[in-house]
Amino acid sequence: MLQKDGFFRRREENNQYRPNQTNATAPAPAANAAPVAPSETPAASRADTRSGDERKEAKLVVGPQIKIKGVEISDCDTLVVEGRIEATLDSRVLEITEHGVFQGTIAVDNAEVHGRFEGELTVRKQLIIHATGKVSGKIRYAKIKVEEGAELAGEISVLEKAQSTVAVTRRVSNA
Repeated sequence: MLQKDGFFRRREENNQYRPNQTNATAPAPAANAAPVAPSETPAASRADTRSGDERKEAKLVVGPQIKIKGVEISDCDTLVVEGRIEATLDSRVLEITEHGVFQGTIAVDNAEVHGRFEGELTVRKQLIIHATGKVSGKIRYAKIKVEEGAELAGEISVLEKAQSTVAVTRRVSNA
């Protein structure tokens, strides 16, 4: 039979390590433990004293067997695509793993593609397409790095020179 106390206690114990949260059921100190001086506060308590400007990175990982269709992703700092996703995204970092597929519209600071991207991609800083990567569609970037073996097809342009748009289909090789 499931005991409620044991079930809920674990969840509450896990929460005690999260910054900016108080835990009413914090474990009691051992009888022979010395009191903690304010200068010796645990790391979790010190996290509460950080400035309000700092925040944890908002990271979304779409796992290998996950398929998401027709969504708009917002307030995401980093998106890691291991599965398949059809979406609209404005983020800081996009990483598509070797078996990952992204279809849709993206505006990011940095993108690293090991898998496949199809759609409209705007990279404000650097786009890296690895040897296993395949990128097609309307691609705009500030800087680009394309490894040997990568595939790049579609309408490609540099962000600073939007008027010099060229349509290309290219396979990088030593030939």
